[in-house]
Amino acid sequence: MILKRDKLGDMLLTTPMLRWLRQQLPDARIDVLANTYNAWVLDGNPDVDRVLTYQRATEGGRIHWKAVVAQLQQVFSLRREHYDWVIAANGEYSHRALKRARWVGGRNLVSYHEGAAPSWLSHPLTVPAGLHETQRLTHLLSALTVPLPESPLPLRFSLPEESRRFARAWLDERGLAPGGYITLGLGARRAKRQPTADQVKRWTRYFHEQWGLQTVFMWTPGKSDNPLYPGDDDIAQPVLDAGMPWLHPFRGPLKPALGLIWHGRTSLFPDSGLMHFAAASPGGVLGFFAEVEASPPPSQWAPVGPRARWLEAPKTLSDLDDGTVFAALTSLVEPHTDEIPPLCTSGA
Repeated sequence: MILKRDKLGDMLLTTPMLRWLRQQLPDARIDVLANTYNAWVLDGNPDVDRVLTYQRATEGGRIHWKAVVAQLQQVFSLRREHYDWVIAANGEYSHRALKRARWVGGRNLVSYHEGAAPSWLSHPLTVPAGLHETQRLTHLLSALTVPLPESPLPLRFSLPEESRRFARAWLDERGLAPGGYITLGLGARRAKRQPTADQVKRWTRYFHEQWGLQTVFMWTPGKSDNPLYPGDDDIAQPVLDAGMPWLHPFRGPLKPALGLIWHGRTSLFPDSGLMHFAAASPGGVLGFFAEVEASPPPSQWAPVGPRARWLEAPKTLSDLDDGTVFAALTSLVEPHTDEIPPLCTSGA
C-alpha cells in the first residue's frame, strides 16, 4: 500500500516511484490510498493495481461527519487486507501521513521521520539530502531492499479524454491549431516567483514576431490577498487591457487547462503543480524559480522529463533577462514538430 495524501503535482511526482516498484516487483499487488482530490492523476496508470480513495473529513474549517464515518469504515476494511508493506509516500516527514499509514496496519511501515521514531514504525528513514523529490520518494523503496535506479525515471500521466475533447473544441472556436501556440501561466503562490505583466506582454510579442506562435495565457482566478489561495487577477488584468491579438486568455479549471497544455508547442510556468504536469506533456516546459532562500529550491522541485528546462532568478522573476528566457525556450520551440503525438503519456 502506497499512501499519498498530498496535492495533484505531488501525486504526479510519485509516479516514477510506482514505475520502479512495478519493475522491481512485477508480481506484487500495488495499491494506492489517495484522497478524492488527487486520485484521478493515476487514472490509467499501469503500475498500480487499485486506487482507493477517501474524502477529506475537514475542509474550510468544517467537519464532514459522513466522511469521518466513511474513513473509519475504510480503515477497518484496509486492516483486514494485511498488507506486507505500507509506505507513507512523502519526500519529507509528515505526521499526518504517518498517522494514516499506521491506521492501515500492515507488517512493515516505511516513512521518513525526524528524531526518535516510535516503536511501531518498523522502517524509519532519514530524509536524504540533495535529492530531487522524485528521487526522495523512490529512496523509500530502499527499505524493501530493492536496488535504486541510477538515474531519475520519467513521470507517467495519461491525459483525460475530457481534457482532450475540451481542448479541441476550445482551439477550434479561436482558430488555433495544435502546436501553434505557447502556454504561459502565472500560477504561483508568491508574487516574486511570477512573471510581471510587462514581462508577459514582451514575451508573448516575441513569440508572435519571432516564431509566429500565439499564446494561451493562464492564471489562477481571484485576488492576490485571498487568504486561502491567492489569485492572479491583479497581474492578468493589465495584460488583458493591452488587447494583444495574439494572446488568448484562459481562466478555468485544471483538467481543461491540461488539455490546452498538451496541445501546445511548449509551456512556461513558475514552480507549481501545472509546471510539473506541463513537464509530462509532449511539448515540455520551461519552469521558473526565484526567492529560493524562502522557497524549496529547484534541486528538489525542478521539472523532470526529456523536454523539461528551468531557470532560477536570484530574487524575483523580474530579474530574469528576456534574452536568457528566449534562449532557454528556443530548444523547446524550434526543433519541435507541429504534430501533437496521439499518445499523451510521458516516458511511455
